[in-house]
Amino acid sequence: MKFMLLIYMEENAIDEQERQLCYEESTAVCRELHAQGRFVGASPLQPIATAASVRVRQGKPVVTDGPFAETREQLGGYFLVDARDKDEAVAIASRIPGARWGTVEVRPIVELPGLPLGPPPAFAERA
Repeated sequence: MKFMLLIYMEENAIDEQERQLCYEESTAVCRELHAQGRFVGASPLQPIATAASVRVRQGKPVVTDGPFAETREQLGGYFLVDARDKDEAVAIASRIPGARWGTVEVRPIVELPGLPLGPPPAFAERA
């Protein structure tokens, strides 16, 4: 079963040195999960100043700068893991460094049949 682990924290909760250490520790967790066959994907997100929120109203896109939720904590990154159950996903979430400064939301994903896996062939050739 796949779970999305969404990392929320205040954007300026940690300084640049702490952020780099967080990235290093997160990478180590990802490597461990990969070795166990549990890693699907993970990535930090760019600052909220780079975000845009899109809504479609009356058939037309309405785009606003910034994240959708106006809260102190913003979505800062994610892990996508394959776990036996919610308890294992929670245990993995507790190892994510961002949990020390913010919150990691654990949510099972809906696996829709027929979705493509990986990049399209043309994209893989360009990489």
